[in-house]
Amino acid sequence: MIKVALVDDHALLRGGLASVINSFGEYEVIFEADNGKQFIELLHIQDLPDIVLLDVTMPEMNGFETAAWLKKNQPKIKVLVLSMMDDDQSIIKMLRNGAKGYILKDSKPDILKTALDAVAQKGFFMNETVSGKLIHLANKKETEENAAVFLNEREKEFLRMCCSEKSYKEIADNMSISPRTVEAMRSKLFEAFGTLSRVGLVLYSIKNGIVTI
Repeated sequence: MIKVALVDDHALLRGGLASVINSFGEYEVIFEADNGKQFIELLHIQDLPDIVLLDVTMPEMNGFETAAWLKKNQPKIKVLVLSMMDDDQSIIKMLRNGAKGYILKDSKPDILKTALDAVAQKGFFMNETVSGKLIHLANKKETEENAAVFLNEREKEFLRMCCSEKSYKEIADNMSISPRTVEAMRSKLFEAFGTLSRVGLVLYSIKNGIVTI
C-alpha cells in the first residue's frame, strides 16, 4: 500500500480528494494537514508518507516552503503538487524546490491516478495539459542526449538562468547579450528539444543534470 498525505487549507477539497485516492485501491491517505507547518508537526507522530499531495498557496507555511523543507529534511518523500496556479514562475519554483510532478486542481480523477502512479513508479510526472505549456520529456531521452552533445557553455549557462526566476530581459543583462540574442538562443533550444515553453527547457535541464534540484 502506497501511503499518501494531503496538505491543503481547504478541508472540503481534502475530504473529496481523500475519498478519490482511497478508491484507487493501492493508495491510502494516512493523514491530512491544513498547511506546511501542521504537516511537519504531524510527521513526528505519524507514519511517513510515500507521497505528499501539496497545494501551493496556504497560510503559515506555503507549498514552496514546505517542498523546500522536505527536499532538505525528508528527500525520500515525493512531492506531487496540486494547485490552481498554472504560471511558469510557480511551476519552475516548485520544481526547483524538489517537486516531482505538478497538476491542476481541475484535473480529472484519472489524471490524478496517472500522476500518482508515475511519481510512485518512475519518480517523476509532468502533465502535458497544464496551460498547454508543460512538455513531458521523459519519453524523449534519446533526442535530449543527442541534443546535449551540441550544447556550448553559453547555451548551458542560458539553461541554468532559465531555471531561475529571472525574466528573459534579466537573463540577457546577466549574460551581457542583447534580448534579441536571447530570443534566438531560446528558439534554437525550443526546436532542439521539441518544446514550446520555458518549463520544457527547465525539465530538460533537470533531467540532464545541467541544473541540480
